[in-house]
Parts: sequence; C-alpha cells; structure tokens
Amino acid sequence: GRPPAPVSSGGMRDTGPGEEKTIRNPIRIGTRGSRLALTQTNAVADEIRRRHPALTVEVQVIRTKGDIMQDVSLAKIGGKGVFVKEIEDALTRGGIDLAVHSMKDVPVELPAGLAIGVVTRREDARDVLISRGRLKLEALPKGARLGTGSLRRKFQLRNLLPDVEIVPLRGNLDTRIRKIETDGLDGVVVAAAGIRRMGWVGRVSQFIPVELMLPAIGQGVLGIELRADDRELLEALAFLHHPETALEVAAERAFLKRLGGGCQLPIAAYGRLRGAELVLQGLVGSVDGRIMLRDEIRGAAADGEALGGRLAETI
Repeated sequence: GRPPAPVSSGGMRDTGPGEEKTIRNPIRIGTRGSRLALTQTNAVADEIRRRHPALTVEVQVIRTKGDIMQDVSLAKIGGKGVFVKEIEDALTRGGIDLAVHSMKDVPVELPAGLAIGVVTRREDARDVLISRGRLKLEALPKGARLGTGSLRRKFQLRNLLPDVEIVPLRGNLDTRIRKIETDGLDGVVVAAAGIRRMGWVGRVSQFIPVELMLPAIGQGVLGIELRADDRELLEALAFLHHPETALEVAAERAFLKRLGGGCQLPIAAYGRLRGAELVLQGLVGSVDGRIMLRDEIRGAAADGEALGGRLAETI
C-alpha cells in the first residue's frame, strides 16, 4: 500500500496542444456520490483539465457499502474499506482510470495492482464543533447531546467532557449537520477539511486544537488511486502531488498499520514536518473509554514510516 515515489511533473512536457496521445482519452474518475465527495473530485478534475486541456475528464459516481448502509456503525460493517471497495473494484476492472478518496477512508493495505499515486496538499487537519447557539466545547451544558459516528472522536470527547452524551451519527456531511435540528442535538463534531471545501466555515462554532483532539490518520488529505502500471497517467497527474504531505501521511499510516489498521479501536495520529524533522503524535484508546495512551516521536522526515512503526510499538 505504499505510494509510489513522487514523479517529475514534466512527464508530458514534450507534447504540444492536442498531442497527449499516450494517455487514454477520456479519463474517467470514480467517486462516492455525496456532495463533499463530488466537490472534492470535481476540484481535482478541474485541475487536470487546466493542466491538460486536450484531455476530456469524466466523473463517475459509484455507490459504496458505507454509503448504502448508513444506519449501521462503521466498526460493524467493516471499518475503513467500506467507502472505497466498490470504487477500487471498478478501478481494477478498468471501468474507471483513477479514484479520488479522502485518505482517512483508505485502508493501509491496497488491492494488488493498485497504488495511491498522488497525495494532495493537506487541508486543515483539525476537527470542528458545529453547535446550537455557537457554544464552544467548554461552554456546553452538562448532559449536552453531541453527535459523531467516529470512535476516535467519541473517545476523545468522553475524555474531555465526561458529562456530555455522545449520540451515534452516520450520513453525509450535510446530513450530519442537519441532525442538530432534526434530532435535537446540541452539536456535531466533523472534519474541518470538509467544511472548508464546502465553503461552510461560517457554520463553525469552534476549531478544535489538535492538542485537545488528535485527527484521524490522513485527515484533510486527498489521495488519487490508480492502477500501479499506468505510468503515463501517473506522470500526467504528478503536478498534484505534495511530497511534504505524502511524508506526513506515510508516517501516520505506518502507525495505523502496525496497530492493525482497522476501526475497532479509537486510533489517531498526526504528523507534521518541521524542516527536515518529522514530529508524529499518536493516540490509542480502549473501547470502554477507560484507557488513553498518547505519545509523540521525532526524527528525520525521510524515516517517517519507521517512526510510525516505532511510535506504535511504544504505545
């Protein structure tokens, strides 16, 4: 599942307008059908069109198990892979040429023949609170009802606010926010990146510092998955790749992989480059919420995957 090494963005520089003959045309991008997934995918499609105007880029919506079974917790229906498996199947069959995923949905083990070839620049990695009356976490009343479908968020919220009731929540981003009204919630906790990409920052009551709530592995990052042997397409997309983010995410995913890689335990990690040094924070909790282990490790950025493994061993 390790992404290929970043490639030069100059793979097509010798072709003139209309001469991009080594890449199939049109390029078909697979995505989930939620408003957020479509917004993210269309943004990538627009970037490709600008860079390679001779190419036709088509977006195909593929329903995943995670989209269909919205009344069951992610842990019960299979964890991370539930938002990508059907899309990866289409990629393997050749029904699509690439897929745009939220990296936090991508399992650490990829199907044979597929690779995350491009990792985009990270958007805001934090979680946000959207609350009734725009209250911040510390101002929520005792017994306030907060919605989240994430074990990671639920666990950290319970440690921060033991008197708050956590209400299980599934559904697309807009659906979850709407449940403040429809289900009488006092607030919901969701990812800042999705809110920013949708242009909904005005709805945010609080950006939660990573010191209070450690993000999900890969949160705020888009990954472009394609067939590993599709070198021409990989080179054409290399301009979207952000090497610094790729190093950070590789460390986070190595941490997750060493811990088993699933959604059965509260797990969080956040890597940040500081010059040539990478600082990786990690967290693991028990399902009953009684034990939380959090630690960090520092080392050379190029050793990120080894650092992720070592931090997992320490915890």
